[in-house]
Amino acid sequence: MSISNITVYMPSVLTLVGIPGLESVQCWIGIPFCAIYLIAMIGNSLLLSIIISEHSLHEPLYIFLGMLGATDIALASSIMPKMLGIFWFNVPEIYFDSCLLQMWFIHTFQGIESGILVAMALDRYVAICYPLRHANIFTHQLVIQIGTMVVLRAAILVAPCLVLIKCRFQFYHTTVISHSYCEHMAIVKLAAANVQVNKIYGLFVAFTVAGFDLTFITLSYIQIFITVFHLPQKEARFKAFNTCIAHICVFLQFYLLAFFSFFTHRFGSHIPPYIHILFSSIYLLVPPFLNPLVYGAKTTQIRIHVVKMFCS
Repeated sequence: MSISNITVYMPSVLTLVGIPGLESVQCWIGIPFCAIYLIAMIGNSLLLSIIISEHSLHEPLYIFLGMLGATDIALASSIMPKMLGIFWFNVPEIYFDSCLLQMWFIHTFQGIESGILVAMALDRYVAICYPLRHANIFTHQLVIQIGTMVVLRAAILVAPCLVLIKCRFQFYHTTVISHSYCEHMAIVKLAAANVQVNKIYGLFVAFTVAGFDLTFITLSYIQIFITVFHLPQKEARFKAFNTCIAHICVFLQFYLLAFFSFFTHRFGSHIPPYIHILFSSIYLLVPPFLNPLVYGAKTTQIRIHVVKMFCS
């Protein structure tokens, strides 16, 4: 690695700061982060084991829920080991290629999670608006096709971010990333070159995935609520509405945190860096932590099997 007085040529190792401005208390911040991570791992693993073992739960809604749990485990595990290594063991170094791989994993799993939420909204839309046709429409073959498309869409859209960084940038202002994990814009800002193409493509991916998904989910639930409020029986309205509450809670917390993190990173120059980094980390950890708790509490079938498992 040859170094000039202002730039670094093709660095092999980068350094993650952690949370800028809070380095002295990072060891304490790591404790709640680790607790959230462990609860997320246990909750999602329990959810997955129940869905896999119980044949009565081999339905589209629960299959998508199992996919969401697996994605949450993968997303949290792609950031927490390295983050705790920074917080507790003072190991901030990461290989450049490993950093790019972590970035691809993080943004791909985010895209997959968003796609699964769309699939779950579509499932609820058909189940409530066209209940007699739900079984014929949502076959296992269709569920597999939707799952495959969700994974491929996220992986293919995020992959050019790696290519653009690897092929376009050779010189970097610094090798120090002021972040606790390898995020796309945090890496791009290191480059000593024109980063406009990378910024534009990053915005394109964000608005393509989140914009389409959020619009589709919103329209689906508007149609669901219209159908529910036209049901003649009060009990039927309550039951249909109750099945949607868990999904609404999950997609609201996912997209609200996502948009806050996205816009503060690009336009929140007046916000202290440690606030942004904390919220970015929380944004990646809270959904895996909350999803099994929300679905476990609000989904009767899962709650029954959880109680049965612990009682046995």
